[in-house]
Amino acid sequence: MIAIKRVYDPPARADGVRILVDRLWPRGLAKRDAKLDRWMREIAPSTELRKFFGHDPAHWKEFRTRYLAELKREEARRLLDEIAGLAKKGAVTLIYGASDREHNQAVVLKELLDRKFR
Repeated sequence: MIAIKRVYDPPARADGVRILVDRLWPRGLAKRDAKLDRWMREIAPSTELRKFFGHDPAHWKEFRTRYLAELKREEARRLLDEIAGLAKKGAVTLIYGASDREHNQAVVLKELLDRKFR
């Protein structure tokens, strides 16, 4: 099972393995308070794509298309396979910092990973 959750939401035992999927560390949060198992910044959108998107829902469709293209890179595929392997063993929660719960990279990652399990 793969879930997504904001880094500012309280951690729960049911989260399983908690993986931060942001390139930048979330503002105002001490690393010890994040309760993360991994920080996979390499799987996050590139700096260029992150700046293009700017958390503007009007750019969501193009962001999603470009991000899926970035996720075809070898390093990204390796990390996706690692997450999928963890999910086969138990719960995995992709952690993100954005305030928009519907338009962020974790949503795209979850959709992509969920397709692997169909």
